[in-house]
Amino acid sequence: MNSLDAIFSPESVAVIGASNTPGKVGHDIFANILQGGFRGTLYPVNPKAESILNVKTYPTINAISDHVDLAIIILPPRACLTAVEESIEKGVRGIVIVSAGFREVGGEGLEIENRIVCRCRDAGVRLVGPNCLGVINPVSNVSLNASFSKRMPASGNISFISQSGALCAAVLDFAADRDFGFSKFISIGNKADVDELDLLLYLHDDLETSVIILYLEELSKGREFIEAVKEITSGRRPTPVLIIKSGRTGAGAQAAASHTGALAGTEAVYDAIFKQAGIIRADSIAELFDFANAFAYKRESALGKAQRKIPGGKRVAIVTNAGGPGILATDMTISSDLELAKFSQATIDELAAHLPTTANIHNPVDIIGDAASDRYENALSAVIRDDGVDGALVILTPQSMTNALGTAEAIVRVARRSPKPILCCFMGVVDVSAGVKYLQEHGYPVYKFPEDAAKALGVLYKFSHWLHREHLPPFSLTYDYTEAAAVISRCLAAGKTHLGELDGLELLKCYGFSTLPTKLAKNEAEAAKIAEEIGFPVVMKIVSPQILHKSDAGGVVICIKTKEEAEKAFTRITANAKAYDPAAILEGVLVQKMASAPGDEVILGMNRYALGPLIMFGLGGVLVELFKDVVFRLAPIDRDEAHRMIREIKGYQLFTGFRGRPKGDVEILEKNIVRLSDMVVNHPEIIELDINPLLVHGEGKGATVADCRFILKP
Repeated sequence: MNSLDAIFSPESVAVIGASNTPGKVGHDIFANILQGGFRGTLYPVNPKAESILNVKTYPTINAISDHVDLAIIILPPRACLTAVEESIEKGVRGIVIVSAGFREVGGEGLEIENRIVCRCRDAGVRLVGPNCLGVINPVSNVSLNASFSKRMPASGNISFISQSGALCAAVLDFAADRDFGFSKFISIGNKADVDELDLLLYLHDDLETSVIILYLEELSKGREFIEAVKEITSGRRPTPVLIIKSGRTGAGAQAAASHTGALAGTEAVYDAIFKQAGIIRADSIAELFDFANAFAYKRESALGKAQRKIPGGKRVAIVTNAGGPGILATDMTISSDLELAKFSQATIDELAAHLPTTANIHNPVDIIGDAASDRYENALSAVIRDDGVDGALVILTPQSMTNALGTAEAIVRVARRSPKPILCCFMGVVDVSAGVKYLQEHGYPVYKFPEDAAKALGVLYKFSHWLHREHLPPFSLTYDYTEAAAVISRCLAAGKTHLGELDGLELLKCYGFSTLPTKLAKNEAEAAKIAEEIGFPVVMKIVSPQILHKSDAGGVVICIKTKEEAEKAFTRITANAKAYDPAAILEGVLVQKMASAPGDEVILGMNRYALGPLIMFGLGGVLVELFKDVVFRLAPIDRDEAHRMIREIKGYQLFTGFRGRPKGDVEILEKNIVRLSDMVVNHPEIIELDINPLLVHGEGKGATVADCRFILKP
């Protein structure tokens, strides 16, 4: 038995703080449980009342002679602490505190919440809240509405978790209008004990739940969350997890001393976590439920078990009775990372045999405005059987001769015979209502607009792609951890927290990065001597803690081929730097061997957040500022994640032989991302870094660090 069963499937509930006054939370929660048809035994606890809604009250929970599974507490914080103590003495296995005034107000409220949590954990009792709406389980054998929302939702296979109680009430109203059913509905409030990860794990094991949707404000766990949810979305019995997170536009990037710090931000951390865990992010409540509706869509297998319909690929067929909506659906299909399927000749012949000559028998299939239900059925049957089709979108616009109900019945007949997903768009309200109702009653997704249906089909494919993602053998990499730790210790002992290339390259060499010979020159003669020793051609760069972007200050000269050129370059670089920032401290000029082979410039970086080190990869050099073509992941990163990161940027084609260009060494890129991840995990003193550019040479020829920057913190 799961420890959360007492909260979601109790056989007996005590409402501590139940009230006779309508409008008070204590009254409304008790009334909602009572009138919601709770299948267990309900006890109101109030020392000042004899009965509430004709149910005998008890002065304390300990006065109840029978066993109690769940205590719902609606009392001020100090009284809550007493009620929790008494509930634990009584032997309850779960507690929900609806009341506010705890951690969210600080001071004594925070202290009381901490004491309650400690007491519950010592007793092995799970706690939801405080400061929450409550919990709802509409499943018929429980029928528990332990919340202050009057609306008991319909029973279904979608579970909803929210950090906002106020949002829950609005969502319940929205769901009723859209005819959504739930298996569990939870407001977690302050997350003093039970948090979103506890609930995700619980709901994954819940046979009544097929899809989990979550409204999230913040996470308190990073890596642990990724690993646990990855198992939920791709392990045994994969369960889709859909999220909408608040604060997306308000979380700006840091004003940081690196490209990574400037481009990253809290939302980049969350996006990385969601991608690594296989979570699908929605941009609105409506979109969240559009997606959930598609995932809740199932078919009965030959054994009578419900199976989720997931497309095997991205090839979509569109059947419509109107050209305009078909074009809209086509556009959104392409932008949702899908593609229009190309029909086989057999499918085209079958369509031609059943459709009028004025119809379009190629994708999107336009069966003309006067289409009756049989025309829909014939066209849909033909395209969904095509081996080159992975799913279908059916669009109906109400014409005077349209039979919406008959068409819905035809779609269901076809859909029942196919393992492929078929999503519908019945445009309009009144004229199509009978067809919409029929589809909803039989569990088939139906949308008001074609773009919404196409986006939903797109996330079905996204989940399918996640389930069938490639798994590569891990790299076997060796590092000199001891020397890297020594470099960091020496720098910190010397008071150096901003490391340039000399120290940075030493660190990177410890982790297997290929670097170029580099030395620091203090004057013109030294620069010429070093350049000759290293071997021409060389590049020279200003070294100053105050000058972060060397090129902007005229602090870089490349392709220096003689001693005389090296002396002149030193003079020019230092003069430019002084003019750029007269207050800058000039430590000298780096003389570095130029890479012998050409390479494409990429950037690797890291910025450390509370949830973990955020790794960045993208096009480098000046392109990182111009295009911001970068992706993020939370470390640690394995080869599989590095593989996906590289292929996620828009510029990936540069490494694939695009337009006759030589292919890049993608495997070394994957290794270097893993190396970087391991380095920042092993050395928490590194709080920010850029490797920019990393020169990626031709296939099999490696990659070379051309510049780097580190920030340390003891």
